[in-house]
Formats: sequence, C-alpha cells, structure tokens
Amino acid sequence: MAKIVVFDSGLGSLSIIRAIQSVMNAEIVYFADQLNFPYGNKSYTHLDAIISKTIDMLEARFSPDCIVMASNTPSLMLNVSNSKVIGVRPPLAEACKISKSGRIGILATDSAIKSNGLLRYIDEQKNLSERCVIHKISGSVLVALVESGQFLTDVKMCMTDIKMVLEDVIYGNSIDVITLSSTHLSFLQTMLCRVFPNVRFVDPSMTVAKNISRLYDDGSTKDSLSVFTSADPNALQETLTKLGIRNDDEVLSMSI
Repeated sequence: MAKIVVFDSGLGSLSIIRAIQSVMNAEIVYFADQLNFPYGNKSYTHLDAIISKTIDMLEARFSPDCIVMASNTPSLMLNVSNSKVIGVRPPLAEACKISKSGRIGILATDSAIKSNGLLRYIDEQKNLSERCVIHKISGSVLVALVESGQFLTDVKMCMTDIKMVLEDVIYGNSIDVITLSSTHLSFLQTMLCRVFPNVRFVDPSMTVAKNISRLYDDGSTKDSLSVFTSADPNALQETLTKLGIRNDDEVLSMSI
C-alpha cells in the first residue's frame, strides 16, 4: 500500500486528503504544522527553514513514497529539490479555459501574492497570460477563518468577510473566475459561491489527487489516516470530528 504524507500549516491539507481518498486507497499521514501557521506571512528565509526541516523530519520518520506539500505558498516561493515532494500551484490553465471575460483572480496568501515565485509561475504560462488578465488577490483574512474554525461556527461572519475581501476587486475588474490558491480556501467554496454566484471558483485539490493516483495507486483495497500536529492534538481532533473526518488513531503531537 502506498504511503503518502501530506502537510501544511494546518487544516488546508484536509482538502487534498479528501480528494486523494476519493480516487485511491493509501496509507496517509497528515501533519498539521499548526504551530507555524500561517505560512502566508513568513519571509522566504524563515519559510525555507521551516519547510526544509519539516520535509527532512517527515522523510526520516515515515519513509513515504511521496510527500504532498499541500500549500501554494511554499510551492510558489521555494525551490524544493526533493523528488518525492509534490506541490500545489494555481490552476491557471483551467481558469483561463473557462473564463468568459478573460479576467481571472488568483486568491492566495499575502506572501504568495507578493512572491517572485508567483510572478515567475505566471510568466511561465505565457500562452495563458496573452489571453487572460490575471489579478492577484490577498486571501490571508479568509485563510484565517478556516484555521480558526470560524467557518464551522459563524457562517454569517465568514460571508461578510468574503464580501469585504472580494467585492470591489471582482466587480471593479469584471473577474469571472478565481483560483483558490490556498488549500484552506477549499472549505469556503460553498460560501464563496453563495456570495458571488456568477463567479467560478477553481479548486486544484482533485487535479493534485488524480496526479498522485496516476503515480502511486497500487490497487490497494485498504486505506488509513494517521494525524499529527505541532500544536494541540485535542483541538485538532475536535475539528476533525466536526468535519466528519475519521482518523484511525488519536491525533498525536509531533514537533519538527
């Protein structure tokens, strides 16, 4: 059975894990590095140190077949050379394909939005940028709604914040497609669509999962999910229960 480790700074990994579990069976290890939340306000040097230590620790402890860095921020900002690591990046090709106005938004963390890595990534998509005008939008406020658990307890406030962050930039620039370029944002997709019903919100989770399945699906009929956090395991277990996510053992504490 393939062993897949998935990590980021918290709950965002769960959107990727759900997608993986929908297309294949595997032994999944989920490490929520909540002590270092958010990745989206870290400098390049600080983030590089965190990610390097995390990958080394996960590889030494679990010997996985692959490690999913389930966060757009380090995937865009850093050059990770480990061949086992799979990152997550904005699904620009899909966004441009479905956009009617030719104006799309990349909704990501502050650090990702400001990074040279995102500029390089957009520049690499030359055939896309010629057809589409791309607007970078900071979604760190919305990412915090997910990690704090407020998306589960105060939907009205979350929808107010969604409108505050996105209304002017969407209507001011005729944006009709937005990429959810933080894995945390997947948990807000239903609310995003309710507030902006005429905008398509593109979630890359399933695309990433299908790529992993093509590489590592060995046809196993068994699956498992083990959960670790660098913060409070009881708090994370409570959130997992609310989300209806079944882990095989209790959430354990683990430091990098």
